[in-house]
Amino acid sequence: MTATLLSRWRETVRRAPDALAVIDGATGRRWTRAELAAASENWSQTISANRHLAGRRVLLAEPNGAAWFHVFLGLLHCGAIPIPADSTEPAAALAAQARTLRAAALWHAGALHPVPGSTRHRRRDLCLFKLTSGSTGVPKALPFTHAQMLADGRQVCAAMGIRRDDLNLAVIPLGHSYGLGNLVVPLFDQGTPLVCAASPLPQALAADIARWRPTVFPAVPTLLRAMVRSELDRAQLASLRLVISAGAVLPAEVAAAFAEKFGQRVHGFYGASETGGICYDRTGAATLAGRGVGTPMHGVRLLFRRGQRFTVASAAVGGRGRFSPPDRGALDSAGELTLLGRAGRTVKIAGRRLDLAEVENALLALPGVRGACVLAHPDHPDAIVAVVASERTRAELRSDLAARLAPWKLPERIISLPELPLTERGKINRNAVERLLR
Repeated sequence: MTATLLSRWRETVRRAPDALAVIDGATGRRWTRAELAAASENWSQTISANRHLAGRRVLLAEPNGAAWFHVFLGLLHCGAIPIPADSTEPAAALAAQARTLRAAALWHAGALHPVPGSTRHRRRDLCLFKLTSGSTGVPKALPFTHAQMLADGRQVCAAMGIRRDDLNLAVIPLGHSYGLGNLVVPLFDQGTPLVCAASPLPQALAADIARWRPTVFPAVPTLLRAMVRSELDRAQLASLRLVISAGAVLPAEVAAAFAEKFGQRVHGFYGASETGGICYDRTGAATLAGRGVGTPMHGVRLLFRRGQRFTVASAAVGGRGRFSPPDRGALDSAGELTLLGRAGRTVKIAGRRLDLAEVENALLALPGVRGACVLAHPDHPDAIVAVVASERTRAELRSDLAARLAPWKLPERIISLPELPLTERGKINRNAVERLLR
């Protein structure tokens, strides 16, 4: 019989029903595996009598906590196919999203809301749909099977050394690809418990770490940067043995500051919604030096093509097992992947092609620049504009940039901000930057 998330979870519960599964940081409630399993089965029974959800999509908008697992597991019990969504979206936006995705229902604010015009799937191996970040448009639903999700979680645990006796600190959303592979599947498949943080603010995180003693911290660059700038000290994070950064490339200066302040190297992790985990910096040395995003994870192959594009092949990749990310990259002599910008982001300046990633990389190499986004000028053809996170003046940045780039590649405007607008996943929100420019 083919394993599913539900069958693996049932085996995990059977093996040690009284073992810790989830700690709800906001309430302090500790849930054993048996208690979490019973609550999810009770939840499914309350809706199964009058909801025909088998084979149908359900948009799941629930914040991190034990209730997320009650609903997610309950939907699997009913034969439904969850689509984890951002619980911070307004209700009207979630309802519109559910209609667009042809979901049968929306779970939001503690209630199940029916949605007309749903799609029914006959494939019994479908596990869930992941939503893309939506940074370039309407989020897209990506179908994944139970086998693909289990493969991703197992590859993550093998590469990072995440064990049954670890305790994950869950700050990243459980329903994102990163959260599913690093937090949800390890709990279901091997019983690695987690504590759902009460708040992402540095002092609140430190309080959760001191109280619950987690050992593994999957994070994003914005969280790590905030912790570096905080007044926390090394002793407050003493229980952590592994700190991971994903969602965007962690600047080397932040990695170095974190290591100096807390005595912990950050391990870079690179992946995509379509593929799950791709590369991991096992020693933290590449992340510390700003050298790359680590080596391919066990079971992952990178197949390079022209123009520094590559295809990811593994058992965790959705669809047919292969996907080409929009990134360009190259492997160095140590087998580490260095990202060289996004493919297809070219503009014409006076008839000459310019890759916007080249200008962004040049800006990021300047002292005092924490982030950079370069776009075509909204009003002037043959011109570009740069928005950077820096306290340096435009004149200083332009002067330094002129030493690195040809004059025709220089931005017509450079706008300095304290921070760039980011998506919930820690990536630059280019739509927000474009609105800022307009």
